[in-house]
Amino acid sequence: MDTRHKRTVVGVLLAVAVLATLPLGVAIALAMPRRGPWVSVCLVLMAMPLLIPWNVVGAMWNIFALPDIGLLGRMLNEMGIRYNFTQGPVAAWFTLVAMDVWHWTSLVVLLAYAGLSAIPDAYYQAARIDGASAWAVFRYIQLPKMKRVLTIAILLRFMDSFMIYTEPFVLTGGGPGNSTTLLSIDLVKLALGQFDLGPAAAMSLVYFLIVLVISWLFYTLMTRDEAEA
Repeated sequence: MDTRHKRTVVGVLLAVAVLATLPLGVAIALAMPRRGPWVSVCLVLMAMPLLIPWNVVGAMWNIFALPDIGLLGRMLNEMGIRYNFTQGPVAAWFTLVAMDVWHWTSLVVLLAYAGLSAIPDAYYQAARIDGASAWAVFRYIQLPKMKRVLTIAILLRFMDSFMIYTEPFVLTGGGPGNSTTLLSIDLVKLALGQFDLGPAAAMSLVYFLIVLVISWLFYTLMTRDEAEA
């Protein structure tokens, strides 16, 4: 697998993971209760995936997706869908993206829930008086108030997508073949496996510069919005 294809692989993972986790996290946060005893239960359940070590997440999904004994793999095969992430690149990518979305959607949920909890009740009372629909409340009240926390969520998801290593390494090891060999996995193989420190150091610097530039752009946008407010 050439370098151009590896960059494409990382870009696809980044786009799919971010596009999936953001609306899913916002939808779950909107469905969670704002008051009552279930608030604590929901928050604890949402925080649980974030507390699991990354290598354990990969091992869990490895067992969960096995085509012969795993719940997901066996269920899909019994439904007539040929699924084997150890042999099929498409199945491997589906499993990898599903694992990443499951692991990090909770972060978006908690951030979005914090933004929703900070909205004063006066906004909702004014919306009820004006007869605003649920979509209008979301579009003009909830979404603007969640703008900053969602920006932080996008920034964190972007950084995590570049740091991702342990989960895919434990899940697929970069296979089948090199279909899920992300840049982080390739960098480790180059530095530790082949002991080719020159190109590995160059790749590390490029990694650092990309994350630094994108983080700076996000920070600039966030501070500009705060200054305008």
